[in-house]
Amino acid sequence: MSASSSFIVKAVKEIKNAILQSRYMAARVANAEQLKLYFAVGGYISINTRGKDRWGTNAIEEISKMLTQEMPGLKGFSPSSIKNMRLFFEEWNNAGIRETLSVKYSTQLLDDTNKGENQNDTNRQSLIGEFTDAFLSIGFTHHVEILTKCKDYDVRLYYIKECATHFWSTRTLQSHIKADDYHHIGKMPNNFAFTMPNDKQVSTAVMAFKDEMLLDFINIEEEQDIECIDERVLEQSILSNIKKFIQRLGTDFCFIDSQHRMVESGEEFFCDLLFFNRTLQCLVAIELKSGKFKPAYLGQLNFYLTLLDKYERKQGENPSIGIVMCKDANKSVVELAVRDYTNPMGVTTYSLSEDIPDTYKTLAPLAKV
Repeated sequence: MSASSSFIVKAVKEIKNAILQSRYMAARVANAEQLKLYFAVGGYISINTRGKDRWGTNAIEEISKMLTQEMPGLKGFSPSSIKNMRLFFEEWNNAGIRETLSVKYSTQLLDDTNKGENQNDTNRQSLIGEFTDAFLSIGFTHHVEILTKCKDYDVRLYYIKECATHFWSTRTLQSHIKADDYHHIGKMPNNFAFTMPNDKQVSTAVMAFKDEMLLDFINIEEEQDIECIDERVLEQSILSNIKKFIQRLGTDFCFIDSQHRMVESGEEFFCDLLFFNRTLQCLVAIELKSGKFKPAYLGQLNFYLTLLDKYERKQGENPSIGIVMCKDANKSVVELAVRDYTNPMGVTTYSLSEDIPDTYKTLAPLAKV
């Protein structure tokens, strides 16, 4: 390639990157403006449908219908969408988000919204910095999903940050909420503090795993006793739904192999599932067990980790991590058992759709809108 051709390639690359960055920034700005609009509309609707002199029945339906007539092709202002805007305003206005979403319109929208504002700011929290950036970067549909499925403020904050950081689709968000990531990430019993070289690596590893995984995509025939599921049946079901399994497993996991073959002194050994985690920069071996946790499971897994580090761990990678995934486990027993090993290991449990109580199979909306 000539010098001039090399220059052209470089120029095209630089311009392409600039175009992509510009489009991304434009999309972020457009999304933030949309959220501000919806917040203002939601406030206007809230004041006039919740107050003493509120509009009559079916007002929102009539407004939606007339908006469509006035602005043919308008999307996002169906009756249900307008009610979601009202929910968006009512939930976040009470959390002190007004300043972040404040925007001036040459209409009565903002004035009426301000009139109805609760002036008692004692319990409000200022939403600034990193949270504000995350809040404004995710779509309205994501916000509605979080508001209707999560009641606690800290839980909402968690999923907003995760959506913004990992660019989750709405469907992916729904999956993580259903799996209740907030209450399970970082709580898996493990020996990382005793087997990893520094606190930063320990903290990263702890937050990479859950103490329980929801495998509701696995369908077991009705006549089969759930407590006696053959481990191969479980493994094959996971492999048939590997994308969903990785999604439930966590962030930055890459699937490598199932029944991964390892050889030592002429003897063969097979690891159920093998992954690589880009954040942890290490292999992750998972052993599937159909019943309750037994300390003996750790001995087998510990040996597999030794083989992986001896023969397959690449230069620059961290020591392999092992996870026993079983149907049930006594955390106190696990915490005591893992201390005897020098390879980093942990134990997580799994639940199937049949295990979920009926009251949790369908998460109820926060409130009627």
